[in-house]
Amino acid sequence: MYTASITFFIGRYQSMRVMNIYDVDNKDIPDKAGKLRKHLRTRRLESITQLGVDRIIDMQFGSNEAAYHIILELYDRGNIVLTDHEYMILNILRPRTDQSEDVRFAVHQKYPVDSAKQHEGRIAQEKLMEILLRAQDGDNLKKTLNPNLVYGPALIEHALLYVGIPSNARIGKEFSISEDLPKLMAALDQAEAMMELSKNGCKGYIIQKKEKKAVMKPDEGDPEELLTYSEFHPFLFKQHENQSYVEVDSFDKAVDEFFSKIGSQKLDMKVLQQEKSALKKLDHIKKDHEKRLMGLKHEQDIDMNKAQLIEMNLDLVDKAILVVRSAVANQIAWDEIHTIVKEAQTRGDPVASSIKGLRLDTNHITMFLKNPYLDSDEEEDSDNAEAVTPMKVDIDLELSAYANARKYFDKKRKAAAKEQKTVAASTKALKSAEKKTYQTLKEVQTVATINKARKTYWFEKFLWFISSENYVIIGGRDQQQNEFIVKKYFRPGVPVPPKTLNEAGTMALCNSAAWDARVVTSAWWVYHHQVSKTAPTGEYLTTGSFMIRGKKNFLPPSYLVYGFGFLFKVDEDSVFRHKGERRVRTLDDDDANITVESEPSLDPDSTPQLDSTGDAIHVESDGEVSDSSSDADSEMDDKYRPIIFRKVGY
Repeated sequence: MYTASITFFIGRYQSMRVMNIYDVDNKDIPDKAGKLRKHLRTRRLESITQLGVDRIIDMQFGSNEAAYHIILELYDRGNIVLTDHEYMILNILRPRTDQSEDVRFAVHQKYPVDSAKQHEGRIAQEKLMEILLRAQDGDNLKKTLNPNLVYGPALIEHALLYVGIPSNARIGKEFSISEDLPKLMAALDQAEAMMELSKNGCKGYIIQKKEKKAVMKPDEGDPEELLTYSEFHPFLFKQHENQSYVEVDSFDKAVDEFFSKIGSQKLDMKVLQQEKSALKKLDHIKKDHEKRLMGLKHEQDIDMNKAQLIEMNLDLVDKAILVVRSAVANQIAWDEIHTIVKEAQTRGDPVASSIKGLRLDTNHITMFLKNPYLDSDEEEDSDNAEAVTPMKVDIDLELSAYANARKYFDKKRKAAAKEQKTVAASTKALKSAEKKTYQTLKEVQTVATINKARKTYWFEKFLWFISSENYVIIGGRDQQQNEFIVKKYFRPGVPVPPKTLNEAGTMALCNSAAWDARVVTSAWWVYHHQVSKTAPTGEYLTTGSFMIRGKKNFLPPSYLVYGFGFLFKVDEDSVFRHKGERRVRTLDDDDANITVESEPSLDPDSTPQLDSTGDAIHVESDGEVSDSSSDADSEMDDKYRPIIFRKVGY
């Protein structure tokens, strides 16, 4: 969707006026914001209306024949349309043609305001029947109704549940047109009643979604639940009654609460996914470790079982080896040997019957062996500890039966040794993976805590710093900000101490042409009443420029030394230790000469002096503005303290 930003003067609805229009990402057609700026800048917002029941907003700027309209289409990819007072399109983000109504949405065409979907009351039973009959058996009832009604899917689902129709009911299955039509009409009556109730104002309900938090160790107990906002509604619908929700006084407040928290909740979900991803990776490592150990144990059990079966059937195995060796020694063809074995098996020969495969190319045979000391009933007794599982065993024809058994015992011992080495290596790797996962979780939580605890203050959009005497000093980053600062924040205040004045003067110099020119010069200050926006007769002042009348009070020359800092939160138990660190210093203080870098903290007992009365100070150099006044709600939390670092300009 096109991302333009329209900035208003905030006030009563009728007094909102467009300050400026920006294209905040520069990804769209470049001249769109310029077109809007040309027609709408400085105009007053007269009205905001919805076209019918469509997702279309009409914003009118100006009145009568001087009016312009911004039409926002909030569906599909979205659209922004600029029209004149007669709704003739002057500019459109995405021109298109509506094939169903044969309407062209383009410049010099009239925007079809009257074609917006209107709410005409409950749908007639005959029309509803037509809609249902056009659907196919098995179609979802809610999805069939939604495009043909104005209620929306949430209200339709509530209405269906209200009369006892399942929300996932299918036509011809859970919903019968002939039998359940009266129920459906009653559901639509309920939806219509709620539409009427919403016109008189209603409460707001924010539906919450539960997510299980990641658990590092099984002994940590049940995982905590993370509640995030998923949707908001003017009523508590039936489908949400058993879900977690937040109830607020009005729907407007619900919308405000939803969008004010959704950003931080996205951060919570991102952290949760990172935690789950780290633990999932660790879980894969653990499962792979267990799988490898189980594989080695199973291999040892198989080899032990085979060795024991050969030992129990030494005579049988030796006879089988002898028979096959003799046949090969007599140069009988391999195919003929296969035939001989099969014929012997047919006669019931016990040796031939035990041979299940001839692999003469590798000099092996496969025999099916079982415990000869157990009868069939004992073989089925799983409680018999001495029972050996019958299985097929590969026999090497170059070795005797005993040697074959010893080979399997040796193989079992090698697998046991390999298991021990694998256990040692895997345990070490597992501990390393657990340590890395712990570190990852710790880092994720640290970043999340910082992002959550970080509060963006009103003055951070300007050039700013906190003086060593706890004043907030601000300056404009450009001419528009200079204009804004003087209009909103420039007013009488208490006299500012000399130390803060000097620091403010240094800031003004470092943000002036003196920085690039590397010139050591002096800043100056004047009183509030000396600053004016009134130009001499025949002249005019550009944006961000002001007239200064009267005497300028010059400060001592300042070195071009500027700083940057980190804002951090002090623990509650440590606040008292910083008492009085950033108070206004006098000559009577022993430490009157302490510089801004030596004691970097914010006095918890000294509220920033931003809102008192008297004379305010205007410190300026080459057009930059600094000020020590602000609104009453702009005070910094005493728990947050700056650390100042020095930076030399040349």
